[in-house]
Amino acid sequence: MSRPYGVAVIGAGYWGPNLVRNFRNHPSWDLVAVCDRDRSRAERVVGSRSTVEIETDVDVLLGRSDIDAVAIATPAASHAPIALAALAAGKHVLVEKPLAPGSVDAGKMVRAARDAGLVLMIDHTYCYTPAVQYIHDVLHKGMLGRVLYIESTRINLGLIQPDVDVLWDLAPHDLSILDFVLPGGLAPTRVSATGSDPLGAGRSCVSHLTLGLEDGASAHVSVNWLSPTKIRQMVIGGSHRTLVWDDLDPLRRVSIHDRGVHLGQPGADEKRRAAVSYRLGDITVPALAETEALHTMVGEFASAIREDRPARTDGTAGLRVLSVLEAATDSAANHGRPVRPRAVDPETGDME
Repeated sequence: MSRPYGVAVIGAGYWGPNLVRNFRNHPSWDLVAVCDRDRSRAERVVGSRSTVEIETDVDVLLGRSDIDAVAIATPAASHAPIALAALAAGKHVLVEKPLAPGSVDAGKMVRAARDAGLVLMIDHTYCYTPAVQYIHDVLHKGMLGRVLYIESTRINLGLIQPDVDVLWDLAPHDLSILDFVLPGGLAPTRVSATGSDPLGAGRSCVSHLTLGLEDGASAHVSVNWLSPTKIRQMVIGGSHRTLVWDDLDPLRRVSIHDRGVHLGQPGADEKRRAAVSYRLGDITVPALAETEALHTMVGEFASAIREDRPARTDGTAGLRVLSVLEAATDSAANHGRPVRPRAVDPETGDME
Protein backbone atom coordinates (compact mmCIF):
# COMPACT_ATOMS: atom_id res chain seq x y z
CA MET A 1 0.00 0.00 0.00
CA SER A 2 1.21 3.53 -0.73
CA ARG A 3 1.79 6.07 2.04
CA PRO A 4 -1.17 7.12 4.19
CA TYR A 5 -2.97 10.21 3.00
CA GLY A 6 -2.87 13.31 5.17
CA VAL A 7 -6.36 14.33 6.26
CA ALA A 8 -7.92 17.09 8.36
CA VAL A 9 -11.35 17.14 9.95
CA ILE A 10 -13.15 20.49 9.81
CA GLY A 11 -15.67 20.79 12.62
CA ALA A 12 -15.32 19.34 16.12
CA GLY A 13 -18.97 19.39 17.11
CA TYR A 14 -21.47 16.49 17.07
CA TRP A 15 -20.16 14.38 14.16
CA GLY A 16 -16.55 15.55 13.93
CA PRO A 17 -15.27 13.42 16.87
CA ASN A 18 -16.57 10.25 15.17
CA LEU A 19 -14.67 11.12 12.01
CA VAL A 20 -11.56 11.97 14.01
CA ARG A 21 -11.61 8.59 15.76
CA ASN A 22 -12.02 6.62 12.53
CA PHE A 23 -9.40 8.51 10.54
CA ARG A 24 -7.00 8.00 13.45
CA ASN A 25 -7.61 4.27 13.49
CA HIS A 26 -7.43 3.57 9.74
CA PRO A 27 -4.08 2.56 8.16
CA SER A 28 -4.86 4.49 4.95
CA TRP A 29 -4.96 7.83 6.78
CA ASP A 30 -2.70 10.10 8.76
CA LEU A 31 -4.85 12.54 10.76
CA VAL A 32 -2.83 15.74 10.53
CA ALA A 33 -5.14 18.38 11.99
CA VAL A 34 -8.56 19.22 13.38
CA CYS A 35 -10.01 22.63 12.55
CA ASP A 36 -12.66 24.42 14.59
CA ARG A 37 -13.25 28.09 15.40
CA ASP A 38 -13.45 27.03 19.05
CA ARG A 39 -9.88 25.95 19.85
CA SER A 40 -10.81 24.44 23.22
CA ARG A 41 -13.45 22.24 21.60
CA ALA A 42 -10.95 20.95 19.05
CA GLU A 43 -8.41 20.32 21.81
CA ARG A 44 -10.93 18.23 23.73
CA VAL A 45 -11.52 16.10 20.64
CA VAL A 46 -7.86 15.38 19.88
CA GLY A 47 -6.77 14.99 23.53
CA SER A 48 -4.02 16.64 25.54
CA ARG A 49 -1.25 14.19 24.58
CA SER A 50 -2.04 14.05 20.88
CA THR A 51 0.34 15.08 18.08
CA VAL A 52 -2.63 16.09 15.91
CA GLU A 53 -2.44 19.83 15.30
CA ILE A 54 -5.21 22.34 15.97
CA GLU A 55 -6.24 24.96 13.42
CA THR A 56 -8.90 27.65 13.87
CA ASP A 57 -8.73 29.15 10.36
CA VAL A 58 -9.99 27.12 7.39
CA ASP A 59 -7.98 29.16 4.89
CA VAL A 60 -4.77 28.46 6.77
CA LEU A 61 -5.66 24.78 6.96
CA LEU A 62 -6.34 24.54 3.21
CA GLY A 63 -2.99 26.12 2.48
CA ARG A 64 -1.06 23.30 4.14
CA SER A 65 0.88 21.00 1.81
CA ASP A 66 0.73 18.00 4.18
CA ILE A 67 -3.05 17.68 3.82
CA ASP A 68 -4.39 15.65 0.87
CA ALA A 69 -8.05 15.57 1.90
CA VAL A 70 -10.52 17.18 4.27
CA ALA A 71 -13.66 15.89 5.97
CA ILE A 72 -16.31 18.55 6.55
CA ALA A 73 -18.53 18.17 9.65
CA THR A 74 -19.90 21.69 10.00
CA PRO A 75 -23.45 23.11 9.77
CA ALA A 76 -25.07 22.35 6.40
CA ALA A 77 -25.14 26.00 5.30
CA SER A 78 -21.32 26.05 5.32
CA HIS A 79 -20.77 22.82 3.38
CA ALA A 80 -20.69 24.33 -0.10
CA PRO A 81 -18.35 27.29 0.55
CA ILE A 82 -15.87 25.16 2.51
CA ALA A 83 -15.97 22.31 0.00
CA LEU A 84 -15.53 24.62 -2.98
CA ALA A 85 -12.56 26.29 -1.29
CA ALA A 86 -11.04 22.90 -0.49
CA LEU A 87 -11.46 21.66 -4.06
CA ALA A 88 -9.91 24.89 -5.36
CA ALA A 89 -6.96 24.20 -3.05
CA GLY A 90 -6.53 20.73 -4.56
CA LYS A 91 -7.95 18.72 -1.64
CA HIS A 92 -10.19 15.69 -1.91
CA VAL A 93 -13.41 16.26 0.04
CA LEU A 94 -15.69 14.18 2.26
CA VAL A 95 -18.88 15.93 3.43
CA GLU A 96 -21.35 14.81 6.08
CA LYS A 97 -24.99 14.81 4.97
CA PRO A 98 -26.57 16.79 3.46
CA LEU A 99 -24.15 17.61 0.68
CA ALA A 100 -25.52 21.16 0.71
CA PRO A 101 -28.77 22.86 1.77
CA GLY A 102 -30.00 22.75 -1.84
CA SER A 103 -29.32 21.19 -5.22
CA VAL A 104 -27.93 24.37 -6.81
CA ASP A 105 -24.95 24.53 -4.43
CA ALA A 106 -24.58 20.75 -4.51
CA GLY A 107 -24.37 20.84 -8.31
CA LYS A 108 -21.59 23.42 -8.10
CA MET A 109 -19.66 21.12 -5.78
CA VAL A 110 -20.05 18.12 -8.09
CA ARG A 111 -18.91 20.08 -11.14
CA ALA A 112 -15.97 21.62 -9.28
CA ALA A 113 -14.74 18.17 -8.20
CA ARG A 114 -15.14 16.81 -11.71
CA ASP A 115 -13.25 19.71 -13.27
CA ALA A 116 -10.43 19.41 -10.72
CA GLY A 117 -10.18 15.63 -11.02
CA LEU A 118 -10.73 15.22 -7.26
CA VAL A 119 -12.91 12.89 -5.17
CA LEU A 120 -16.07 14.40 -3.69
CA MET A 121 -17.75 11.94 -1.35
CA ILE A 122 -20.78 12.20 0.90
CA ASP A 123 -20.90 10.46 4.26
CA HIS A 124 -24.06 8.41 3.76
CA THR A 125 -23.04 6.30 6.75
CA TYR A 126 -25.80 3.69 6.58
CA CYS A 127 -24.57 2.65 3.13
CA TYR A 128 -21.41 1.30 4.75
CA THR A 129 -23.10 -0.92 7.32
CA PRO A 130 -22.75 -4.67 6.68
CA ALA A 131 -26.54 -4.99 6.43
CA VAL A 132 -27.00 -2.36 3.72
CA GLN A 133 -23.98 -3.60 1.79
CA TYR A 134 -25.52 -7.08 1.86
CA ILE A 135 -28.85 -5.67 0.62
CA HIS A 136 -26.99 -3.89 -2.20
CA ASP A 137 -25.43 -7.18 -3.32
CA VAL A 138 -28.74 -9.06 -3.11
CA LEU A 139 -30.52 -6.54 -5.33
CA HIS A 140 -27.69 -6.22 -7.83
CA LYS A 141 -27.55 -10.02 -8.19
CA GLY A 142 -31.32 -10.11 -8.81
CA MET A 143 -31.98 -12.51 -5.94
CA LEU A 144 -35.36 -10.92 -5.16
CA GLY A 145 -36.47 -10.81 -8.78
CA ARG A 146 -38.15 -7.65 -10.00
CA VAL A 147 -38.69 -5.13 -7.19
CA LEU A 148 -42.43 -4.64 -6.64
CA TYR A 149 -42.55 -2.38 -3.59
CA ILE A 150 -40.48 -0.93 -0.77
CA GLU A 151 -41.81 0.03 2.66
CA SER A 152 -39.47 1.96 4.95
CA THR A 153 -40.29 3.11 8.48
CA ARG A 154 -38.07 5.38 10.58
CA ILE A 155 -39.94 6.58 13.65
CA ASN A 156 -39.06 7.41 17.24
CA LEU A 157 -39.63 9.96 19.98
CA GLY A 158 -37.01 12.26 18.55
CA LEU A 159 -35.62 15.72 18.97
CA ILE A 160 -37.69 18.32 17.13
CA GLN A 161 -35.12 20.21 15.07
CA PRO A 162 -35.17 24.02 15.06
CA ASP A 163 -34.26 24.46 11.39
CA VAL A 164 -35.68 21.51 9.41
CA ASP A 165 -38.83 19.40 9.40
CA VAL A 166 -38.93 15.65 10.04
CA LEU A 167 -38.71 14.88 6.32
CA TRP A 168 -35.37 16.66 5.92
CA ASP A 169 -34.12 15.33 9.27
CA LEU A 170 -34.86 11.61 8.91
CA ALA A 171 -35.79 10.76 5.31
CA PRO A 172 -32.27 11.41 3.91
CA HIS A 173 -31.18 8.18 5.64
CA ASP A 174 -33.80 6.10 3.81
CA LEU A 175 -33.34 7.91 0.49
CA SER A 176 -29.56 7.47 0.59
CA ILE A 177 -30.02 3.76 1.30
CA LEU A 178 -32.42 3.38 -1.64
CA ASP A 179 -30.02 5.27 -3.88
CA PHE A 180 -27.25 2.89 -2.83
CA VAL A 181 -29.06 -0.45 -3.09
CA LEU A 182 -31.27 0.05 -6.15
CA PRO A 183 -29.55 -0.78 -9.44
CA GLY A 184 -29.26 2.50 -11.30
CA GLY A 185 -29.64 4.56 -8.15
CA LEU A 186 -32.61 6.60 -6.96
CA ALA A 187 -34.47 7.93 -9.98
CA PRO A 188 -38.19 8.14 -9.13
CA THR A 189 -40.65 9.09 -11.83
CA ARG A 190 -42.77 11.02 -9.31
CA VAL A 191 -42.72 12.06 -5.68
CA SER A 192 -45.70 12.69 -3.44
CA ALA A 193 -45.38 13.83 0.17
CA THR A 194 -47.63 14.91 2.99
CA GLY A 195 -46.80 16.14 6.46
CA SER A 196 -48.55 17.21 9.63
CA ASP A 197 -47.70 19.38 12.63
CA PRO A 198 -50.04 18.19 15.40
CA LEU A 199 -47.94 19.88 18.11
CA GLY A 200 -47.91 23.30 16.48
CA ALA A 201 -44.10 23.23 16.28
CA GLY A 202 -44.08 25.28 13.09
CA ARG A 203 -42.81 22.38 10.95
CA SER A 204 -43.95 18.87 10.12
CA CYS A 205 -43.31 16.30 12.84
CA VAL A 206 -44.92 13.41 10.92
CA SER A 207 -44.40 12.85 7.20
CA HIS A 208 -45.13 10.27 4.53
CA LEU A 209 -43.32 10.08 1.22
CA THR A 210 -44.29 7.98 -1.81
CA LEU A 211 -41.96 7.45 -4.77
CA GLY A 212 -42.95 6.03 -8.11
CA LEU A 213 -40.20 3.71 -9.40
CA GLU A 214 -39.65 2.05 -12.74
CA ASP A 215 -41.77 -0.90 -13.93
CA GLY A 216 -44.71 0.19 -11.79
CA ALA A 217 -42.93 -0.35 -8.46
CA SER A 218 -43.29 2.10 -5.59
CA ALA A 219 -41.46 3.04 -2.41
CA HIS A 220 -43.13 4.42 0.69
CA VAL A 221 -41.14 6.16 3.44
CA SER A 222 -42.70 7.02 6.81
CA VAL A 223 -40.83 9.30 9.24
CA ASN A 224 -42.03 10.51 12.61
CA TRP A 225 -40.62 12.38 15.62
CA LEU A 226 -43.59 11.60 17.89
CA SER A 227 -43.65 7.81 18.19
CA PRO A 228 -42.94 6.35 21.66
CA THR A 229 -41.73 3.20 19.88
CA LYS A 230 -38.51 3.29 17.88
CA ILE A 231 -38.69 1.45 14.56
CA ARG A 232 -35.97 1.22 11.90
CA GLN A 233 -37.29 -1.21 9.31
CA MET A 234 -37.32 -1.63 5.55
CA VAL A 235 -39.20 -4.26 3.54
CA ILE A 236 -38.27 -4.84 -0.12
CA GLY A 237 -40.77 -7.03 -1.91
CA GLY A 238 -39.67 -8.76 -5.11
CA SER A 239 -41.28 -11.06 -7.63
CA HIS A 240 -39.25 -14.03 -6.28
CA ARG A 241 -38.44 -13.19 -2.66
CA THR A 242 -38.92 -10.51 -0.01
CA LEU A 243 -36.17 -8.99 2.11
CA VAL A 244 -36.78 -7.57 5.59
CA TRP A 245 -34.19 -5.36 7.28
CA ASP A 246 -34.73 -4.58 10.96
CA ASP A 247 -31.84 -2.42 12.11
CA LEU A 248 -32.81 -2.81 15.77
CA ASP A 249 -32.74 -6.63 15.79
CA PRO A 250 -29.10 -7.76 16.23
CA LEU A 251 -30.01 -11.44 15.93
CA ARG A 252 -31.99 -11.18 12.67
CA ARG A 253 -30.99 -7.85 11.17
CA VAL A 254 -31.67 -9.09 7.61
CA SER A 255 -33.92 -11.94 6.54
CA ILE A 256 -34.94 -13.14 3.09
CA HIS A 257 -38.37 -14.73 2.81
CA ASP A 258 -39.07 -17.17 -0.01
CA ARG A 259 -42.73 -16.33 0.13
CA GLY A 260 -45.02 -14.62 -2.35
CA VAL A 261 -48.25 -14.49 -4.27
CA HIS A 262 -49.00 -15.59 -7.83
CA LEU A 263 -51.90 -14.47 -9.99
CA GLY A 264 -53.37 -16.34 -12.91
CA GLN A 265 -51.55 -16.03 -16.23
CA PRO A 266 -52.62 -13.44 -18.82
CA GLY A 267 -54.42 -15.01 -21.75
CA ALA A 268 -55.96 -17.78 -19.66
CA ASP A 269 -59.68 -18.17 -19.22
CA GLU A 270 -61.43 -15.90 -16.71
CA LYS A 271 -61.43 -18.45 -13.90
CA ARG A 272 -57.70 -19.16 -14.21
CA ARG A 273 -56.88 -15.45 -14.49
CA ALA A 274 -58.68 -14.79 -11.21
CA ALA A 275 -56.90 -17.61 -9.38
CA VAL A 276 -54.49 -16.63 -6.63
CA SER A 277 -51.89 -18.95 -5.13
CA TYR A 278 -49.43 -18.40 -2.31
CA ARG A 279 -45.88 -19.64 -2.00
CA LEU A 280 -44.67 -20.37 1.53
CA GLY A 281 -40.96 -21.19 1.49
CA ASP A 282 -37.94 -20.90 3.74
CA ILE A 283 -36.58 -17.87 5.56
CA THR A 284 -32.85 -17.22 5.21
CA VAL A 285 -30.95 -15.20 7.81
CA PRO A 286 -27.42 -14.36 6.65
CA ALA A 287 -24.50 -14.02 9.05
CA LEU A 288 -23.30 -10.39 8.93
CA ALA A 289 -19.97 -9.07 10.12
CA GLU A 290 -19.97 -6.60 12.99
CA THR A 291 -17.84 -3.78 11.62
CA GLU A 292 -18.19 -0.04 12.20
CA ALA A 293 -19.71 1.70 9.19
CA LEU A 294 -17.50 4.77 9.53
CA HIS A 295 -14.34 2.64 9.44
CA THR A 296 -15.52 1.14 6.14
CA MET A 297 -16.53 4.57 4.87
CA VAL A 298 -13.15 6.25 5.46
CA GLY A 299 -11.51 3.22 3.83
CA GLU A 300 -13.69 3.71 0.76
CA PHE A 301 -12.68 7.38 0.67
CA ALA A 302 -9.01 6.40 0.53
CA SER A 303 -9.64 3.67 -2.06
CA ALA A 304 -11.50 6.08 -4.35
CA ILE A 305 -8.56 8.50 -4.21
CA ARG A 306 -5.95 5.79 -4.73
CA GLU A 307 -7.84 4.17 -7.62
CA ASP A 308 -8.86 7.51 -9.18
CA ARG A 309 -12.55 6.63 -9.31
CA PRO A 310 -15.82 7.97 -7.89
CA ALA A 311 -16.62 6.89 -4.34
CA ARG A 312 -19.54 4.50 -3.88
CA THR A 313 -21.44 7.42 -2.35
CA ASP A 314 -20.14 10.23 -4.50
CA GLY A 315 -21.36 13.79 -4.94
CA THR A 316 -24.00 12.81 -7.48
CA ALA A 317 -25.52 10.42 -4.92
CA GLY A 318 -25.93 13.33 -2.53
CA LEU A 319 -27.36 15.41 -5.36
CA ARG A 320 -29.95 12.76 -6.22
CA VAL A 321 -31.12 12.64 -2.60
CA LEU A 322 -31.44 16.45 -2.52
CA SER A 323 -33.43 16.39 -5.76
CA VAL A 324 -35.98 14.02 -4.21
CA LEU A 325 -36.17 16.02 -0.96
CA GLU A 326 -36.81 19.24 -2.89
CA ALA A 327 -39.54 17.56 -4.94
CA ALA A 328 -41.07 16.20 -1.72
CA THR A 329 -41.09 19.69 -0.19
CA ASP A 330 -42.89 21.06 -3.27
CA SER A 331 -45.40 18.22 -3.12
CA ALA A 332 -46.10 18.65 0.61
CA ALA A 333 -46.68 22.38 0.08
CA ASN A 334 -49.36 21.41 -2.45
CA HIS A 335 -51.13 18.80 -0.26
CA GLY A 336 -49.39 15.80 -1.78
CA ARG A 337 -49.60 16.72 -5.45
CA PRO A 338 -47.15 14.45 -7.34
CA VAL A 339 -43.97 16.18 -8.49
CA ARG A 340 -41.36 14.86 -10.91
CA PRO A 341 -37.86 15.31 -9.43
CA ARG A 342 -35.18 16.90 -11.51
CA ALA A 343 -33.00 14.20 -13.03
CA VAL A 344 -29.27 14.21 -12.26
CA ASP A 345 -26.68 13.45 -14.95
CA PRO A 346 -24.29 10.99 -13.24
CA GLU A 347 -21.32 12.18 -15.30
CA THR A 348 -21.66 15.96 -15.11
CA GLY A 349 -23.82 16.59 -12.06
CA ASP A 350 -26.10 18.72 -14.23
CA MET A 351 -29.82 18.66 -13.52
CA GLU A 352 -32.69 18.80 -15.98
